[in-house]
Amino acid sequence: MARKSEQNVIDYQKVNKQKKNILRIPNVAMVIFALILVYIIVSIVGYFNAKHIVPYEVKEGSLSTNNLYRGIALRNEKIIYADDAGYINYYAREGERVGVGNLVYTLDESGKLADYLNENKDNENRLSDKDLFELKTEIEGFVSNFDRTNFSPVYDFKYTMEGTVLKMANANVLSNIDTINSSGISDLISFCTAPDTGIVVYSTDGMEEVKFEQFTKELYNEENYKREQLINNDLIADGDAVYKLSQSEDWSIVIPVEKEKADELKELEYVKVKFLKNQNTSWGEVSTYTNPDGETFVKLGFTNSMVTFCTDRFIDIELITEEDTGLKIPNSAIVEKEFFIVPKTFVTNGGSSGNPGVMREGYTEDGTLTNDFIETTIYHETETEYYLDDSVLRMGDDLTKNEGMERHSIQKKGTLIGVYNINKGYADFKQINILYQNDEYAIVKSNTRYGLTVYDYIVLDASTVVEDEIINE
Repeated sequence: MARKSEQNVIDYQKVNKQKKNILRIPNVAMVIFALILVYIIVSIVGYFNAKHIVPYEVKEGSLSTNNLYRGIALRNEKIIYADDAGYINYYAREGERVGVGNLVYTLDESGKLADYLNENKDNENRLSDKDLFELKTEIEGFVSNFDRTNFSPVYDFKYTMEGTVLKMANANVLSNIDTINSSGISDLISFCTAPDTGIVVYSTDGMEEVKFEQFTKELYNEENYKREQLINNDLIADGDAVYKLSQSEDWSIVIPVEKEKADELKELEYVKVKFLKNQNTSWGEVSTYTNPDGETFVKLGFTNSMVTFCTDRFIDIELITEEDTGLKIPNSAIVEKEFFIVPKTFVTNGGSSGNPGVMREGYTEDGTLTNDFIETTIYHETETEYYLDDSVLRMGDDLTKNEGMERHSIQKKGTLIGVYNINKGYADFKQINILYQNDEYAIVKSNTRYGLTVYDYIVLDASTVVEDEIINE
């Protein structure tokens, strides 16, 4: 028993000794975690200290933000007034052209026609595909131009939609005039026809008679703009406005501009206009007017598309001029660079690659005269000169041709505006021809011989690179 107890004591001492040795060994997981943490910290520091070159893909575009305007439409509009009192029911659809003598609305002295229409709305009285498409177009147009900060147009839209649906339904029922005549209520109904030809509109706003020479900027204050929607089945009095006719396809949009912009547009005579409501374009004839307060306006005259906007007084447009279209690049990518200017006659193709270059005169250490071919890149040209890379040539270098019979000393430098193209993995200067520019972007000419093409990649910030620098992805 004594030996067994002694053995147990020895084993216990060994276990304690092993435990102490294990505690002295560093925790492996903690060491790995510490190494990973150090790596992350080093990577973060390295990222923020490293040079970051952001690429930019060149795409076609225009400086549309500088050419967006909200204009006021002027049309040849005639308001038609009621000859009697009663409940009005419209027959012609808004935006539809009517001729002299065409039925536009009925006037019911008793109100029985409305009851008759309600009683005869059966399952067959449904909207056609054309009707549904018209409603869909109106809804999409409203949604695309809705401004959350101005809720009042929602009510106008509501009345417009209600009136449109009712007029469509009435048109289906009233198409059978004989049925109404046989109902015994026709004697109380006046069938009112159009006195002139034109496009029917069921609203008035008091601007039907405004002329171009009467324009002020106050007209563009939409908070003061009041549009009266003429509602189907309303009770009207003798002499009330019942609808209006837009009598000509010739119409115009008037926009407020600065005097300089007006002069610029007037020189063009005609300008291409994009209507933001439907993205269609048309050419507008330019005329200008400056009122006694010094406010300048431009009128854009059109000979088509009036029916599309016959219910709109305020119309959003974009002016598209030729100099505004091209390759759109950020101003931060633009840089100026100096080049040597050399006569074309001293530039030739040579060397093993057959690339452009010049013959430069020099001397060896023992004073022997030499003529060496120096390959160089052409960045721009005029009728008689090339702009050459200044990294391989020096001011004062003597160039030769005709086996040294003619010489030209490099003395002339010129500056080009361009960007750094990185398609090949390094910063390669490309000259650009700026057509138009604002505070953020420039529109440059595309497909020039020494310039950019669409989908090229350039350096977003030209100050972050130098020419020929390798670009690490």
